[in-house]
Amino acid sequence: MITGIKGTRVRRAAAVVVTTGAMIATGALSAAPAQALTTPTIAAKGGYVMNNGTGTSLYTKKADTRLSTGSTTKIMTAKVVLAQPNLNLDAKVTIQKAYSDYIVANTASSAHLIVGDKVTVRQLLFGLMLPSGCDAAYALADKFGTGTTRAARVKSFIGKMNTSAKNLGLTNTHFDSFDGIGNGSNYSTPRDLTKIASSAMKNSTFKTVVKTKSYTAKTITKTGSTRTMGKWTNTNGLLSSYSGTIGVKTGSGAEAKYCLVFAATRNGKTVIGTVLASTSITARESDAKKLMNYAFAK
Repeated sequence: MITGIKGTRVRRAAAVVVTTGAMIATGALSAAPAQALTTPTIAAKGGYVMNNGTGTSLYTKKADTRLSTGSTTKIMTAKVVLAQPNLNLDAKVTIQKAYSDYIVANTASSAHLIVGDKVTVRQLLFGLMLPSGCDAAYALADKFGTGTTRAARVKSFIGKMNTSAKNLGLTNTHFDSFDGIGNGSNYSTPRDLTKIASSAMKNSTFKTVVKTKSYTAKTITKTGSTRTMGKWTNTNGLLSSYSGTIGVKTGSGAEAKYCLVFAATRNGKTVIGTVLASTSITARESDAKKLMNYAFAK
């Protein structure tokens, strides 16, 4: 009897082993499911992120709410310049007193361009996007607008910015300035700005400029000598603090608060997005990092 009981116990144990093995083999005993991703909370009033390769939305917060854009407007400024037919990036633009007067009058961010210097279009693009020079923006609008007066050329250039937005199918974007210092009707949305940036990033010159941390230009002065300008440092802190960052542009202002259009690539996946009306420089960068971490994890 004792022997029979032992034999029964062995047979039962073997059956348990076999059954368990079969369950493991078929995946019936799987590991506990991974914890669901928690949607991040951001300080910004509006935010949006998408997969740049597929256009798939990955995060939205008031993504279609019209907000002031500050200097993120300059993404479109650069895009319009780079879309000009037969563009010569090495063409020289003579810096006018009107540009520096504009900086003083508006207490605007500056590339510290000097009146009379001859600066190339390429250099102006760096001055536009790195230190966020409103003087560089003015010079580009004056150069690439059409008309017999400076005011007419600037108006024409802003018109090109709005036409470009319409061509992208954007219905919640309007520009009334070349640099984001708006006149009451300069706005976009997190979704629209992201689409503008995504389109701009298709241009190799734009991509090179916005991922550059610092740049020093050599210009020709009004006397014909060569001058080395002070180093321009990119205002986008993510380039130094978030691995894989490839751009794109900061913005700020009394109405716009703190804005950031951002993009990064990791493991072959590029995400691109926007936060508008955040509460500080630190907060907008923290918001962007949260959204990119979330997007890469999805």
